[in-house]
Amino acid sequence: MTQGSAATQKVLDRLIHLHPKKIDLTLGRTLDLLAKLGNPQLRVPPVIHIAGTNGKGSTLAFLRAMLEASGKIVHTYTSPHLVRFNERIRLAGKLVSDDVLCEALLECERINAGAPVTFFESTTAAAFLLFSRVPADYLLLEVGLGGRFDSTNVIDHPRACVVTPVSMDHTEFLGTTIARIASEKAGIIKLGVPLILGPQGPEAFAVLAGEAQKQRAPMVVSGQDFHIREENGRLIYEDEGGLIDLPLPRLPGRHQFDNAATAIACLRHMHADFPNHAIEQGLANVQWPARLQRLLRGPLVDMAPAHAELWVDGGHNEDGGRVIAQAMADFEDGKARPLVLVCGTLASKDTAGFLRAFKGLAQEVVAVPVEGDHAARPAAEVAAAAASVGLPAVACASFQAALAYLAAREWRVPPRVLIVGSLYLAGEVLRANHTAID
Repeated sequence: MTQGSAATQKVLDRLIHLHPKKIDLTLGRTLDLLAKLGNPQLRVPPVIHIAGTNGKGSTLAFLRAMLEASGKIVHTYTSPHLVRFNERIRLAGKLVSDDVLCEALLECERINAGAPVTFFESTTAAAFLLFSRVPADYLLLEVGLGGRFDSTNVIDHPRACVVTPVSMDHTEFLGTTIARIASEKAGIIKLGVPLILGPQGPEAFAVLAGEAQKQRAPMVVSGQDFHIREENGRLIYEDEGGLIDLPLPRLPGRHQFDNAATAIACLRHMHADFPNHAIEQGLANVQWPARLQRLLRGPLVDMAPAHAELWVDGGHNEDGGRVIAQAMADFEDGKARPLVLVCGTLASKDTAGFLRAFKGLAQEVVAVPVEGDHAARPAAEVAAAAASVGLPAVACASFQAALAYLAAREWRVPPRVLIVGSLYLAGEVLRANHTAID
C-alpha cells in the first residue's frame, strides 16, 4: 500500500464510524453537507442517472464505453467497489488518484465538523466536489440503494434517467413487494426529464409509468420503443430511427443484450445522430469487472483444477441467479463442462432463491464464507440452502480452500468453476488473484 492509499484508507475508516447506522435512507444529511461545501452538485456536467435492481452497473459501463468512443469526456460514480474505493469515482475516464481522493475526503470531513453523516453520504459529497472541479461532457451517476432517498438523488434536472430491471432485493430497506421497490426506484424520475426503461415486469412497469406520467417525463420503453435480438452471431437493435446491425457485446451473457440496448436507446434519444461506429466500438471495448468475468491467469487460476475455466460474478439475488444460470447454460451448449459453483452470500440475501435456477445445471455447490465487515451467512448455511433446492453441497473455510478441494479431485473433463453470490466475495477473489481494475 502506498503512502497516499494508506492516508486515504485512514480517512475512509474514520468516516465509516461517524454515524451509528450503516444505511439510513434520507436526503437531509447529504443536502446539508453539500450546502456547507457550496452545493457542488449544481456545477457538475450533464447527468445520466441510473437506478434499478440488476444491470445498472453494466448499463453504465456500456454508456461510458459508447460515449468515450464518440469522443466525449465522461465522469462516473458507482458502488460498491470491488478492490479499492477509488473504483467508485472516475474523473474524465480515469480512476481518481489517492492524493486527489484523500484531499476531497479530508475537505468534506473538515467542513462537516463531526455532524452525523453516513459513509455513503460523505463519500458521495466528496465525489460531487471532485466532479464539479474537473471538466467533462457527462456524469454517469449510479444509484447506491433504492433511488428516492439515495444520496445521488440530489440532481434536480438530469439529462436523462434510466431504470434497469426491478426485482426483489434489499427488502429490509426498500419494501417486500415489487411495487414498493419500484416506487423507491421511481424516486429518481424528474419533471420533464426523459425516462429510459429497461425490461420490466408488469408490476414494476405500472409504478414507473405512473410516476413518469405524474412528472410529465417522456418514456422510452424496452419492448415498445426499442428492441434487441440476436441473429447469426450479431446483435440487431431497432427503434424508430431504424435498424442497426452490431457485434455482440464484449460482456458475456444474454442479459447484457438488454443492458446494451438500454444504453443505446438512452444515447439515441438524447442524440438522434449518435454515431453507429461509437456504439460498435463501445460494445467491443466495454469493461465491467466481476460480471461473468473469466480469470485467465493469477494465483487462483493456478490453484484451480488443471485446465479448468474459472469465472467470477457478483450476482446475488433471484433474478441475478436466473440470468447467470442462463449464461452458464449457453456456455454448456457451446462447450460442455461440469459446472461447479463456489458460493458465498450475505445473510440478508435469499440464498436458496438465488441458487434455485442452477438446479439441473450445476453439479455441486461448494459453500464458502464472505470475509470482511459484512453480515455474511456461514458456509454451512449456504450449503444447507443449496441442498434445500436440490443441489449437492459441501462447505469449505474459504474460496481458496474450495479451489484446493476441487483441484484434489480427478476430473474426466476439466470443470467450469463459477465463484458467485456476492460482490464482496467477488472483490476478495479479484484481490487474491491480483487482477487489476483500472
